[in-house]
Amino acid sequence: VAREKKTVLVSGASTGIGRATVRRLAERGHRVFAGVRKEEDAESIREDANALSRGGELEPVQLDVTEEEDIRAVAEKLKVEGLQLDGLVNNAGVVVACPLEALPLEDLRRQFEVNLFSHAAVTQAFLPSLRAARGRIINMSSIAGRISNPFMGAYCSSKFALEAYSDALRMELAPWGIRVSLVEPGPIKTPIWEKSNQAAVELQGRTDAERLDLYMSGMERMQEVAEFSVRTAPGASKVARCVTHALESRFARRRYPVGHLIWLQLYAGTLSPAALRDWATGLVLRWPAGSKL
Repeated sequence: VAREKKTVLVSGASTGIGRATVRRLAERGHRVFAGVRKEEDAESIREDANALSRGGELEPVQLDVTEEEDIRAVAEKLKVEGLQLDGLVNNAGVVVACPLEALPLEDLRRQFEVNLFSHAAVTQAFLPSLRAARGRIINMSSIAGRISNPFMGAYCSSKFALEAYSDALRMELAPWGIRVSLVEPGPIKTPIWEKSNQAAVELQGRTDAERLDLYMSGMERMQEVAEFSVRTAPGASKVARCVTHALESRFARRRYPVGHLIWLQLYAGTLSPAALRDWATGLVLRWPAGSKL
């Protein structure tokens, strides 16, 4: 059965989940605009486009989601080409990892700027086109949008906010038949973790060393847990399949948790008593005996 060809915009498409998503959607015959920030990433996307074999189209576009000019330019490009947007995948994101006591407020603001406010800006810019096409919005959240972890408070907070934003948006847009889905990956093998580690080292160089030292043993243990989780995690293609379902299926879900043992993590994290989860966290991070959680 022939699949309906859709026009889709994906932000943060240079690597990881975004890159796997644009490849998969293009291979399935859709016209895909891949938002990237650097010319070398655009050139790499063009190489992928030349290798397509199933009739889809893949085109890089300059899209730094924190730059209003980039957003306007892409919206104008679609308008000039007479295209209506069937799907918007808000995938761009960053990870800010630091104890909240030591985290500079400008870095907390940047976490929200990229992971929440930029998605709102992109969504507002393309909603007229999505409304005309009765299109779909897929927001890339995380299991961290439902379960918060120590030293990841900024990232988790931004994803919690994205979850609430998406829930409200879904209900508000229902009269026009615009579906809004959240994809909630657990640990996934992507370059974002290497980037976040590098960013964390750079951030720690700008924070109050005395305050940071208070948390160092717990941070090192958390790093070990994170590295183990990523080593055993599935690849980005598994997330891309969920995005594809949210875009194509008549029965698109509101949420797509994805990852190894993801339902167990969700149930343990959201249904177990907070005291039990705090106790388990203390064991994993080897808090001193008598720590009050």
